[in-house]
This record gives sequence, structure tokens and C-alpha cells, in this order.
Amino acid sequence: MLNSLKLELEQRKANGLLRQRRLLDSPQAEHIVANQKPYLSFCSNDYLGLANRPELIAVMQKAAGDSGVGSGASNLITGHHRYHDTLEKQLASFVEMPAALLFSTGYMANIGVLGALTGRGDAIFADKLNHACLNDGGYFSYADFHRYPHNDVAALEKLLKASTAKHKLIAADAVFSMDGDIAPIPEYLALCEKYDAYLYLDDAHGFGVLGAHGQGSLNHFNIKSPRIIVMATLGKAAGVAGAFVAGEQVVIDYLIQKAKSYVYSTPAPPALSATLSASVHLIEQGDDLRANLFALIAYLKANLKLKKWKLLESDTAIQPLVIGGNEESLAVSEYLQAQGILVPAIRPPTVPAGTARLRISLSAAHTLDDVKQLVAAIHQAESVL
Repeated sequence: MLNSLKLELEQRKANGLLRQRRLLDSPQAEHIVANQKPYLSFCSNDYLGLANRPELIAVMQKAAGDSGVGSGASNLITGHHRYHDTLEKQLASFVEMPAALLFSTGYMANIGVLGALTGRGDAIFADKLNHACLNDGGYFSYADFHRYPHNDVAALEKLLKASTAKHKLIAADAVFSMDGDIAPIPEYLALCEKYDAYLYLDDAHGFGVLGAHGQGSLNHFNIKSPRIIVMATLGKAAGVAGAFVAGEQVVIDYLIQKAKSYVYSTPAPPALSATLSASVHLIEQGDDLRANLFALIAYLKANLKLKKWKLLESDTAIQPLVIGGNEESLAVSEYLQAQGILVPAIRPPTVPAGTARLRISLSAAHTLDDVKQLVAAIHQAESVL
């Protein structure tokens, strides 16, 4: 087995697909120290620049003193702390849903929810560009798992119409992590109402950024429905860690009983929930942060003029620059790194073959000069590579 693992790693390296970690020696921010060198970073999902906010650090320090550094037991034994409970109620109110439930990660949330709500005899309908955890959740659920072309409402309707499943669940990213585009959520809800289905949305990249006061993708479309269940992560725009699922009270009550990744795991330390409560207040009051972020997005889109490479259409903080080949994408990323700018190269299987890209992530913590520096460096890279 060890020999086969070695051969596969060597083949991945030959194909330009070997992933490597950077060692961060600073807080997560727009300017970081990685591998002992300073960089201007466009790698982070810290869309509002909250990961290193002094007031959140102070809250976490105090909360750790009050509640300790670990939860110590599963939620259904003695691990469910007052800080957890307060945050769940706050999140439900913020996204205007009846109830919410915390999970330690978004991956655990998606696997737990899909596995709990669907099973044999049911059907899940998933966008082909969904995040890997939605796919894994679908596979592990034992439900029939159908995939439709990206954002293709007509193809999805054909699948729903042909299905005889007892329960039908559409599962989709709200904002797609590698393309930055937004799912046609109103059209999906209309299909749910027409075919007696439910909609499960992964709003990891919309929460905190889209909608009034950062309430997320549902608010962005001004949509409410008991047929919708939404998940959002808390380690991106919220700047901390974890995830939550929100929906009807009966859904949350059922997940507490049946979601295995909730029932059989120890919750995140209570101090994180206390910190997240403060973070949600900052998100709610952060219209100026979002205004700056969207101004930077508009500047990048208006000023990045390319001949060989293509900036995909996106109105979100995720701005994908499609290069094409794996080796060429790595070369562009390495060229920018030599200029002191970090932008990650994303390659298959994360994105389809032939669409390797740089994933530019903008943050409200960036300045206009930061983005100007990035634009100039990409123009220069295209002229020499």
C-alpha cells in the first residue's frame, strides 16, 4: 500500500496537481507572513477582515477565562454551553429563520443534514459544481443522488418531474466557491413548490457579505419559505470558526436527534461561540465594510484588462481568473508570489479539467492600493508568461 501511495503522489506531482501547505507566521489578514516572508494576500475567505479584529480577540480571551478552553462532552451530554445556546438563537434571529443549530464545521453540517433528512427511497438533486462536502453528504445519505448542469433550472426540473422519490431535496451552493456566481434561488424555490421538494442551501460565501446587513443570500433575493434550510459557515465572513444550520423548528429538533455529525461529536469550545456572538454584531453593523468590499470588486472588474486569460463573471468577493492549464496556472501564481502577492492556483479536481485558475479573494480589509498592485502584477504576468 505504501508503494502505491508513493506512486500516486509522484503522478500527481507530474500532472501539476500536488498540493502543498504554506506555514503562516502571522494572524490571518490582508498582509501576512507565510513561510517567513511578507506577502499581500488574496487567498483568504475573511471577507470582512474580522479574523484579527482586536475586539473579537478580547472577547475570546475573556470567554476562555469564563468557560475554559474545551467543551468536554458531546452536545447531548454536558457539552452544550450557554454561549452555544445564545449564539444559536442570535443566528436564527439574524437570518430570520425560526431556529438554528451549531456544527463544528461546514463539512460536518452538510454531511449531518443530508444524512439525517434523506435516505433510501429519497432523492437529492445537486448542482455539478457544488462543494465536495455537499457531494459527500449526498453519497453518504443512501438517497438517490442526481447531479444537474451548473445552475441549469430546466435540467433540474426534468429530473424533479421524473422522480418518484418519497422526499425530494435540492442541494446547492448559494455562492459557488470557485466561480463566485450566485445560484438561481428564486427559480429553485418555485420548483420546490411545484414538485413538493425542499431546498438546502450552502451559504458559506454569502453569509455576512450579501443581503441587507450581511444576512445572506436568501435576504439578497428577499426570499422566505418553510421549504428552505440554509447552512452558513462561521470561519469566512464571520472571521472565527464553525457553521450553523437554520430552518423550521421541527427541522432543527429532528437534526438534534438524527444528525450523526452533531450527535456523536464534541462541540467547538464555548469561547468560540461567545466570540461569534460579537462577530455577528459586527457583521450586522458592517455596512461600511461591505461597501468598501464591493467598491474593490467593481474596481478589479473594471480595470483588469486581459488578452489570454479570462476573469469569470462574478459580483461577489470571489473573482476567478481562468488560466486553463495546470502548469500555467501554477506558473502565474508563482510569478505573483515572486512579486510579493499571494493568489492561489486552483486545479482539478476542485475545478473541471482545462479550467485551472487563480482564485482571487477580496476582503474589506484590502485597500484600493492593494487591488491596484494586484491588477498591475497580473497585467505584467500576462505579458511575460
